[in-house]
Amino acid sequence: MDRIDRLMRRAQDVVSLEDFGDESFREGLRILVNAADAEGRLSERGREAFDAQLVELLTCRLQVEDWYRRHPEIDDQEIVAPLIGLGLPRTGSTALSGMLGEDPAVRFIRNWESLAPCPPPETATEHSDPRIAQAEQKMLWRDKMFPRMKMMVPGNATSPTECQSYMGYDFKSQLFQAMAQVPSYSDWLNHKADLVPTYRYVKRVLKLLQWRCPPRRWRLKNPSHIVFIDALAKVFPDARYWMTHRDVASVIPSAADLYFELVSAFSDDVDKAYLGELNTSTWELGMRRLIAFRDSGDDARFFDIHFEPFQKDPFPILQRLYDFLGEEFTAEARTRMEAWRRDTPREMHGSHRYDPADFGLDPAVLRERFRFYSERFNVLVAT
Repeated sequence: MDRIDRLMRRAQDVVSLEDFGDESFREGLRILVNAADAEGRLSERGREAFDAQLVELLTCRLQVEDWYRRHPEIDDQEIVAPLIGLGLPRTGSTALSGMLGEDPAVRFIRNWESLAPCPPPETATEHSDPRIAQAEQKMLWRDKMFPRMKMMVPGNATSPTECQSYMGYDFKSQLFQAMAQVPSYSDWLNHKADLVPTYRYVKRVLKLLQWRCPPRRWRLKNPSHIVFIDALAKVFPDARYWMTHRDVASVIPSAADLYFELVSAFSDDVDKAYLGELNTSTWELGMRRLIAFRDSGDDARFFDIHFEPFQKDPFPILQRLYDFLGEEFTAEARTRMEAWRRDTPREMHGSHRYDPADFGLDPAVLRERFRFYSERFNVLVAT
């Protein structure tokens, strides 16, 4: 039994289930594990934690497949015209997603659902589900393991989160390059992997979440979608998008520093320059693909939001977003969003500080490399 089979057997033993469904995920899992073993510089503790994360994702996949086996009618659910947030990371998308999630008419992926989507949530218990408390404990552990995460990515068990874990069920996700230094995996993910099956699996999980717990007006967010926008659009052909913008000299070093915080928990030998170039090249690739997608006839599906005016006063922008969607921006939604903004100030957990030079990054060089982006979207230089 090889290493991949051992990981899969561990997951099967945890939940006493056998069927992973379509096993095409094995390709990504094998490439990832080989890269982590050969390139990851994982510490002994890091390797244990890395393997535990893989087993947890495999376990969740087993549970999803079991629910579909017992309730094939779940597949009859429809995910209709989701609003999907994307763009460069560290552009205010977490705050925007948090505010949008305050609208009681919408549905989003909650942190606790990301950690444990099974059993599928139910409307009657969605606010008292024991997984909420379990997720809060996991997030407390996260804050101890990653001391600066609370200021980088604030949130709680019921906050909106990204679909990175669900993409991880197919083992094609940026989640893994934020855990280990795996350049060969990142190259495969960005240039060779087919993400259509991955997004189909994300939709599979969304159907499960929606089955017993509507509403059905989905608000999703994941910056990495720009790298795989063509695959995303094939699976969600009626999606509309909001896209956040910010000066790349603020974005790329911040993203590299976030990666450093995460990877450092798995390795005592982290190459900061590698993380700097990984983020630069990945987001440049994604932005070029995204612009090509928009310029091919899909530009009208996008609503653009710039960081500085959103931070100053988000509500005129939110009103325009609702107008773009053809939906009512209700007084209740606005009141709840105002309360969220009041209770979640931007630096409530401290200020996120870093030196771009530590990651081999120069703001002037970054701005020149991304000139195609800043000129296309009229992105202002941070002052």
